[in-house]
Amino acid sequence: MTVSPAERTGARTTEAADVITGARERIDTLDDRIIGLIHERMAVSAVIQEARITSGGRRVNLSREMEVLGHYSEALGRPGTSLAMTLLELCRGRI
Repeated sequence: MTVSPAERTGARTTEAADVITGARERIDTLDDRIIGLIHERMAVSAVIQEARITSGGRRVNLSREMEVLGHYSEALGRPGTSLAMTLLELCRGRI
């Protein structure tokens, strides 16, 4: 059984289904870019962590993490804090 674009998108008209389909394709492309940037951030964070640990420092710099949390919170509100926490966990692991 073939599913129509309107059924697949939840739209009630073909025109709306076309808009939604195009927008979803753009979102998928943006998500791929975001995931790529997160992988890049993780790699850069690993370099920083290695340099810090090699020099005798701690694995985590809490004051820097607070700066990151503040930056995301200011830019995105309360959800930004959750997003920043997730990014920090991805980049440095759980503490």
